[in-house]
Amino acid sequence: MVAWALLALYVLVLLVGPLVVPGDPLAQNAEQLLPPFSPGHLLGTDDLGRDLLLRLLYGGRPLLLVTVASSALAAVAGSALGMVAGFFGRAADGVVMRAMDVVLAFPLVLVAILMVAVLGGGAVNTALAITVSQIPYFARLARNLTLRERTQDYVRAARALGVPPLTILRREILPNLSGALLVQATSTLAVAAGLASALSYLGLGLDAATPDWGYMVKAGQEFMFSNPGLVLWPGLLITVFAVACNFAGDDLADAFETGSRR
Repeated sequence: MVAWALLALYVLVLLVGPLVVPGDPLAQNAEQLLPPFSPGHLLGTDDLGRDLLLRLLYGGRPLLLVTVASSALAAVAGSALGMVAGFFGRAADGVVMRAMDVVLAFPLVLVAILMVAVLGGGAVNTALAITVSQIPYFARLARNLTLRERTQDYVRAARALGVPPLTILRREILPNLSGALLVQATSTLAVAAGLASALSYLGLGLDAATPDWGYMVKAGQEFMFSNPGLVLWPGLLITVFAVACNFAGDDLADAFETGSRR
């Protein structure tokens, strides 16, 4: 419950926070550089005199957008590929799963870095890079579950009635896989958030001018001892978000497992 409450709080604060705390996260103040706490700046300012609280509020928006978009795209694409591979088998299974094995042969961060290096930076390309790195996990899960479901009586009955294969996948099998895929998608949010932050930290994600938690950690390292909040606050927000996503995924898994037993 705490994890779900934290995720809801994140979404609420990131959407409404900039309206409650108005200001420009890019505005610089040469007279107030790096004080941890100063009048008009609750959390202080960075080395350019930009309000840290405002940058935290605005910096979570691109992370949330990239994380949710990449997880959703990976879930849709990976599940579709896995279901096709598991249902049709043979050639389709061989081609799809060998392609997934190639992607899995590389570390996640390396796959994302290669994609961003080819496509360029920006929120869209970052989301696509993370999507590609996460597709194999959904494909494997969907394939294994489809292999189990395709031997069930309800699938055999649909085939005997002449229902087209794609219709069977969409109407009969997919609803029975949705629970497990939703759990995987929720857990993927944590991985996507870590990858998005890592790419920004390496300077390969969003534009440096855009407030972003990952880049804020990198930019604040130089002033770790004079103003540790520049690193600790964005780092803490990333960590709490990832941990909350993991706990939410575990909670969903327990809920679906309990429901299936009933």
